[in-house]
Amino acid sequence: MKVEKDANIIHAYQTAERMREAYPDRPWLHLTGLIHDLGKVMSVWGEVQYAVTGDTYPVGCKPAESIVYGIESFEGNPDVNDPIYQTKLGIYEKNCGLDKLLMTWSHDEYMYQVLKNHSSCTIPEEALYAIRFHSFYPYHSSREYLFFESEHDKNMLKNIFELNACDLYSKADERPDLQKIRPYYQSLVDEYVPGIINW
Repeated sequence: MKVEKDANIIHAYQTAERMREAYPDRPWLHLTGLIHDLGKVMSVWGEVQYAVTGDTYPVGCKPAESIVYGIESFEGNPDVNDPIYQTKLGIYEKNCGLDKLLMTWSHDEYMYQVLKNHSSCTIPEEALYAIRFHSFYPYHSSREYLFFESEHDKNMLKNIFELNACDLYSKADERPDLQKIRPYYQSLVDEYVPGIINW
């Protein structure tokens, strides 16, 4: 997969600037906009495209109808032969919470794990939640998998909507002046994710 480095960098800043305009009093949200897709760096190391981009969903249970390539995309997957994985709840309990689900591997999950395991990361949980689940379209757009939703998830859902409202279609925005805004975002990185990050 060819990585369009410049396009991804511009998109990151466009999303961040939209967040900055919409939520001026929440600088950690501006940083969230900047780094939300940074997990796509996996493709540089040779990770296959389907494991980097695209919609995410939980494994270990019956796939939802709204999964981007449809149920037929699971043909040949040995999980379809496991009777437990073909039930609504699968290996999970009702209302267990999205944090208990094993999600498909993606740039979202990777970035979430990098930040969660960075000992000096102080990005609020709301931002980590939005990063982790912003591509879980069957949940937040199609409203499937609601039987896994906890009260905590219901309260956190707005964070995904805030990120996606600034993320989607921001590539059409005017190109930001990176030289001018980079120092501001570097200050946010220094504040919320200081130190050397283990990728």
